[in-house]
Amino acid sequence: MTGDWLAPLMFAVVFLLIFSGYPVAFALGGTALFFSGWGVCCGYFDWSWLNAMPERVFGVMSNYVLLAVPFFIFMGTLLERSKLAEDLLTTIGMLFGPLRGGLALAVVFVGALLAAATGVVGASVVAMGLISLPVMLRYGYSQELSVGVIAASGTLGQIIPPSVVLVVLADQLGEPVGDLFVGSLVPGLLLASLYAVYVVGIAVFRPSAAPALPAEERTIRGTALLWRVLLVLLPPLVLILVVLGSIFAGIATPTEAGALGSVGAVALAAANRRLTWKALWGTMEHTTRLTSMVLFLLIGSTAFSLVFRGLNGDLWIESLLTNLPGGKAGFLVVANLVIFVLGFFIDFFEIAFIILPLLVPAARAMGVDMVWFGVMIGMNLQTSFLTPPFGFSLFYLRGVAPKEVKTTAIYRGAMPFIGIQLVGLAAICIWPEMVDWLLEPDPD
Repeated sequence: MTGDWLAPLMFAVVFLLIFSGYPVAFALGGTALFFSGWGVCCGYFDWSWLNAMPERVFGVMSNYVLLAVPFFIFMGTLLERSKLAEDLLTTIGMLFGPLRGGLALAVVFVGALLAAATGVVGASVVAMGLISLPVMLRYGYSQELSVGVIAASGTLGQIIPPSVVLVVLADQLGEPVGDLFVGSLVPGLLLASLYAVYVVGIAVFRPSAAPALPAEERTIRGTALLWRVLLVLLPPLVLILVVLGSIFAGIATPTEAGALGSVGAVALAAANRRLTWKALWGTMEHTTRLTSMVLFLLIGSTAFSLVFRGLNGDLWIESLLTNLPGGKAGFLVVANLVIFVLGFFIDFFEIAFIILPLLVPAARAMGVDMVWFGVMIGMNLQTSFLTPPFGFSLFYLRGVAPKEVKTTAIYRGAMPFIGIQLVGLAAICIWPEMVDWLLEPDPD
């Protein structure tokens, strides 16, 4: 009797633990330890595999690419705590206010801008939920449209660079972060445009659901409003140009650009006289917590993948995926379905660290372009923020929404935008040149 059954059982056990609510990092590490011991007792696993664990952990801790994660988290959180998002939303809301659906369009525009300036979903959703949602509800916007456009626009930080999820995906794929940033730019802007088109459609066909802002609320008009827009937009646009421009031009690595962006965020907060000790301490605490979670997940997933490979689980998964009906197309359909379904239940970090290492060998064996594959996975992972019952964007919004907004209304509001994200995902699959368009051609 062979031990081929241990790898599938290990895979099933770890997901059972995760779905039961047990902390993912400990579920991964604990499952790895249990099955390594079981495998040794049965003679199917060699303890020597675990000798590589200290070196793998050291590799995680010294990974220069992953150093970009805390920088981008710090930058985004400080910009949110320094009220930059509030200034943007208030000003752009006044600019678009005379139009039907103008407030919703302002949310989409600011969501895309914050995505390019911060790359952090929580900061964008919370800021827009606190500032825009009460105003939209007060002036007659439907609950579903209001909460849906805020939750969806906040998720643009996952596909519009600089994005924390793209940094993680690049590390797991072994591809340059800059290539994923460049490749995701057009799909991210396309998705934001699709959101705006949907809002315009609602304003045209259901005008009562997206009215114009009353004239008495537009307290700044004419030349004064244009100057206000210029002064509010210019600082984040300069920050975006410095961070993304330095990456795209090859002047700085994403990690160096993230460090520069963090310094820029501090400078912007100081220039606006909002660099308080409370804001700075809260930003550092949030950055430390989220970065620690990522590292624990990485260490747990490293232990899991090490034992899983020792039990020939990688060969089992690769054989399973490469022999699917339909070849490459069948593999991509199954990969997208698995990630989409798992997004209903677990976080995108967990999907990236558990599922992606299992998909990458099969993707490489089939000749899939890994940058395009990473952007496609990023677009799919973005839906995990909106899919009930555990979409993080929905949780963030629930935490700041007024009491009269029911959870069911938040779920209903997210549904059309999940559909739009799936349209964006299909567009990437049908027209892969959307990803390759801005990338330099391979000299080979």
